[in-house]
Amino acid sequence: MNIGDRVRLLHGNEEGVITKISSGGRVEVEIEDGFSIPALKSEVVVISAAEGQYFGPGDTKSSTDIISKSSTTDANEKSVFLSYIPLNDKDHSVYLCNNSERDFLVMASELYGDNRQTIFSEMLPGKSAKKIAEKSIQNFEDWPPLLLQFFPIHKKIEKSLASFERKIKFKASAFFKSKGNAPILNKSGYVFKMSESSKEIDIKQLNEDLNAKDQLNQPQFQKPPKEIDLHIEQLTKDHPFMSNSEMLRLQMETFEKNLNYAIASGMDEITFIHGIGNGVLRKEIHKYLSQLENIKYFQDTQKSRFGYGATLVRIS
Repeated sequence: MNIGDRVRLLHGNEEGVITKISSGGRVEVEIEDGFSIPALKSEVVVISAAEGQYFGPGDTKSSTDIISKSSTTDANEKSVFLSYIPLNDKDHSVYLCNNSERDFLVMASELYGDNRQTIFSEMLPGKSAKKIAEKSIQNFEDWPPLLLQFFPIHKKIEKSLASFERKIKFKASAFFKSKGNAPILNKSGYVFKMSESSKEIDIKQLNEDLNAKDQLNQPQFQKPPKEIDLHIEQLTKDHPFMSNSEMLRLQMETFEKNLNYAIASGMDEITFIHGIGNGVLRKEIHKYLSQLENIKYFQDTQKSRFGYGATLVRIS
């Protein structure tokens, strides 16, 4: 009894496919509607073996045989196929088989929620097959959804063929029914035609969506005033209850934020009014500015305006 075997529950009418074998003689069976049923090995029987016992070899009509017959791939069909070819009783090589004359640029990605990992991104010439991954049947339930995108290559002036994509999340009841012969490779495995139920890729709409997403994700910076007053009473009403270090920290945070906004919004210059006082804030501002590369220069402003209690910053 292996993963992928089609079984029947002895104490019920349900039939399905084994998707997991656990220790302690327990298995999980996925029935036709996609639900999984836990059972003991002693409570299930492989359908082909049971029917062989009752009907004899000549009359056996196992579900496996019927599935194989109905889903066997026509080796002459001009299409692209996804094929899982067994290496042993556990591991399978995953191939893309292009049985058409058309060359495709293909991208294959595994999806993890909002994230993805590209596992294949190459040219797939006509009448060729390429291996894109290896998968273990024992981890079947943990296989991530697979997104395949196909872009036809036009080597001459001809009618344009639409790009298309296929997103696949296998269910055991469907996967193990798809036994067939993989085109090009001429090997037995689980075979899926990619052009069936495919969704065309609207390149124009895709670009619009990507541009809209970029605009949505692009930070929007409010252009600050040309003069920023850093006197503590202009920044908070709680200054009587603040220590000198807390006031300096708030003033520097306000300075850095408005300087960054000025740079991001393309301003040429900005002035920070810090007052004369004991000169600590002025010294910290000048020290910070001296470490930046995108500043043309900074200097004390005219005495007539701020009494040298301000710093003018020219942005490069």
